[in-house]
Amino acid sequence: MTVRKGKPLAISIQENMAIDVCPGPIRPIRQISAYFPRLSPTSSFTEPLSPNHKAAPTSLSPGSMGQGGGAAGGGGGGSSLLSPLLPGAGGGGGSLSAMSSMDTSIEIDSCDSDDSTSLGTLQFDLLYERATSSLHCTVLRAKGLKPMDFNGLADPYVKLHLLPGACKANKLKTKTVRNTLNPVWNETLTYCGITEEDMYRKTLRVSVCDEDKLTHNEFIGESRVALRRLKPDQTKHYNICLEHPPPLPSPTAMSTALRGISCYLREWETEQHRSLEERGRLLLCLQFLPPSAADDDVKGEAKERARGGLCVGVKRCAHLAAMDVNGFSDPYVKTYLKPDVHKKSKHKTAVIKKTLNPEFNEEFFYEITFSELASKTLEVTVWDYDLGKSNDFIGGVSFGCHSQGETLQHWIDCLKNKGKKVERWHTLTNELPGSSLQE
Repeated sequence: MTVRKGKPLAISIQENMAIDVCPGPIRPIRQISAYFPRLSPTSSFTEPLSPNHKAAPTSLSPGSMGQGGGAAGGGGGGSSLLSPLLPGAGGGGGSLSAMSSMDTSIEIDSCDSDDSTSLGTLQFDLLYERATSSLHCTVLRAKGLKPMDFNGLADPYVKLHLLPGACKANKLKTKTVRNTLNPVWNETLTYCGITEEDMYRKTLRVSVCDEDKLTHNEFIGESRVALRRLKPDQTKHYNICLEHPPPLPSPTAMSTALRGISCYLREWETEQHRSLEERGRLLLCLQFLPPSAADDDVKGEAKERARGGLCVGVKRCAHLAAMDVNGFSDPYVKTYLKPDVHKKSKHKTAVIKKTLNPEFNEEFFYEITFSELASKTLEVTVWDYDLGKSNDFIGGVSFGCHSQGETLQHWIDCLKNKGKKVERWHTLTNELPGSSLQE
């Protein structure tokens, strides 16, 4: 401290209180961004301190005390007394902020932990087509993935999964790009049978994994997109940072009472999920053909259709429940027009082996009048074929005047638009009213 002789040093009570209470510069409160070095706004503007750097001494000269007093309403002299005099600094306030930001950046850059390790970024596009009820995901590329192999590279691929839903039925996968941390796929994966209700309540999980031939595949990172944010028939581009999967709640951290309650709630929730488990989707085309005059030369099926009746087109299924131990099913579809006393209305498609998304593209015709159709019920069921034992029921849907929701609307549209094909997706249910569900 330097004091000029011959002149008394006059320091006010406020300045004494400030010196005693605040002997050094006040450090700012650390924010969330201070814990992430790559997102620090000060790291690119500050430079590390050199080993030869020394802090300048604090000056208490009366000359500095008497200058600039009106700048801060009489308190400017006190602030200049407390400011360290850095080389090249124009004012005390700027020197304080520069020193504080430099100290903060040094602490941020010294942070070294697993949480600050980047997993990489992923770019993809999402498009929902309302007319075809399909969701298209175009996986473009990834950048800066985390190395997973001993050579410092990875063999990445992208896996899609709709939540909630069965794993096998909702999983789509891209090709694997070898030995790179910046893979390019440019591959489009499509989900069929996605209704507007699914878009409102489902979430798309996009995960990046590393393929290993000798051992199990390793997880790199993931991202989850709520499908309700998409607008129909509009492509949305995503460029996201991969994240770790959300941690599962551990019951060991609870007390004994809470642990018992959580186990009870978990069992109850599992039962609810089983009762409301999705069995899959069915794309069905209904067409009522009115009777028309047919030529005498016309024979066979064409002559039967000329008499009029109901045409049922079984197009495809999507996201079927897995009924076999290999995680797949061998599905086929059966149709009935009930009540059927003589059991002559049964039609059956071909069996498609080992798939959860079969395509049938088969049509069945029922010769029936419009008045008779009003008292009938069309039952469409999906089964899993098993050799040597009874086949497993996957799910079904029924159409008629006693139906509800989408099935009733589909049936009404078919009867109103005579001669036109009406195609809709339907959700399979576990049980059908008034059906024995026997093969």
